[in-house]
Amino acid sequence: MITSFVSPRLLMMGGGSIGQAAAVLAQLGLSRPLVVTDPWMVSSGTVEKLLAPLKAGGIAYGIFSDTVPDPTDTVIASGVTAMQASDYDCLIGFGGGSPMDTAKAMTILAAAPAGAKMRDFKVPAQANKAALPVICIPTTAGTGSEATRFTVITDTETDEKMLIAGLGALPLAAIVDYELTFSVPPRTTADTGIDSLTHALEALVSRRANPESDEYALRAMRLIGPNLRAVYQDPKNAAAREAMMKGATLAGLAFSNSSVALVHGMSRPIGAHFHVPHGLSNAMLLPAVTAYSLNAALPRYAEAARAIGVAGRDEGDQSAGAKLLEELSALNRELAVPTPAAYGIDAAKWDGLLPTMAAQALGSGSPANNPAVPDAEAIMALYRRAWQG
Repeated sequence: MITSFVSPRLLMMGGGSIGQAAAVLAQLGLSRPLVVTDPWMVSSGTVEKLLAPLKAGGIAYGIFSDTVPDPTDTVIASGVTAMQASDYDCLIGFGGGSPMDTAKAMTILAAAPAGAKMRDFKVPAQANKAALPVICIPTTAGTGSEATRFTVITDTETDEKMLIAGLGALPLAAIVDYELTFSVPPRTTADTGIDSLTHALEALVSRRANPESDEYALRAMRLIGPNLRAVYQDPKNAAAREAMMKGATLAGLAFSNSSVALVHGMSRPIGAHFHVPHGLSNAMLLPAVTAYSLNAALPRYAEAARAIGVAGRDEGDQSAGAKLLEELSALNRELAVPTPAAYGIDAAKWDGLLPTMAAQALGSGSPANNPAVPDAEAIMALYRRAWQG
C-alpha cells in the first residue's frame, strides 16, 4: 500500500512560541510578511502578541485585517489587491480559522491567471499553486487549518461554502502557542473544541483513511476527549489548553491526509445560508450523523470511543459504539450546543432550503468519504433530525 503524507515544513509548538515569530521567518529566509487577521484581533490588541516580536526582530510588515467570520470570495479578492500593493514575500495568517483560510485563498488566487475566481478552485479541482508561502498562527484550538491543505471560502453569488484543496493551501510553517487561547470565550472554546474532535473522528472513519492519518487521529482524540470539558469550565487551565491546542493540530494533520466526511459536508451549507459558526454547525450535526454512520464502520467508531476515554480498552465494539453516541449527546448538552431551532433559525426557511443544502453537501464531495454514503433524501432526513435535536 502506497500512502502520501503532507504537513507544514516547520511546526513550532509550545507556550510562548509566538515570541519566536521573527526567528521562524529568518529560518525560512523570509522578511517581508503581510499579516492577515481580523478586525477584533486589531481592536483588542491581540495582534500585538505577533507584531511585538516582529518589531523586535527588525521585521517590516503590512496588515490586512478585513477578514470576515466566513471568508468570502470578495474579501479574498480585496486581500489579493492588498497583497500585490507591496513587495511582500509571505503571508502570516493570525487568528482563528477564518484569517488562516483567507491567507491561504489569497495566495492561491494571486497565483492564478488574471480574471480567475475562487470558484475555479473548488473541489474536485486541485489548487496546487501559491504565489507566496503562508505561515499560520492559530489563536483557537479547533480548525486545524495551520496544518491542512484545505481552505473553505463562500461564493457570494451562490451562497455556497466551497471546499478548496491542494498543496497551494498547505502552510509552509505554523506556530502553535496555546497561551493565545486563554482569552477565548467559553462558547468559542466549546465550538472549536468539538470542531477538532469532529476532524479527528471523521479522519478515522473516512473511506480515505490510512495508517498514518489513523495515528494522528487517535492521538488527537486522546488529547481532546479528557480536556474539552475542562477548558470550557476553566478557561485558564493551562494543561488542558495545551492539550486541546496540540489535539487540534494533530487532528488537522489527520484529516488533511485522510479527509472529512458527512458532518462537514452538511455543516458548510448551514454556515453559508444561516451564518452559524463552523464549529457550532458541526456540533449540531455530530450526534445525528454519527448515529446514522455507526454500523457502517463500527470497529472504527468503537476505537474512537476508547481513544476519547468513554469505553474501556477491552470493551466490545457494540457497547463502545453506544457509549460514543451517548458521549456526543452529553457533550452537546454540557457545552450548551443549541439545536438549529434554539439558535433562532426560521423553520420555514430551514425546510425550504433542505434540497439546496443537500445538493451543496453532496457537491462538496465530503459525503462520499463517509462510511455510510447518503443520497439527497438521507441528507435531508438528517437535517430534519438535527433540527429536532
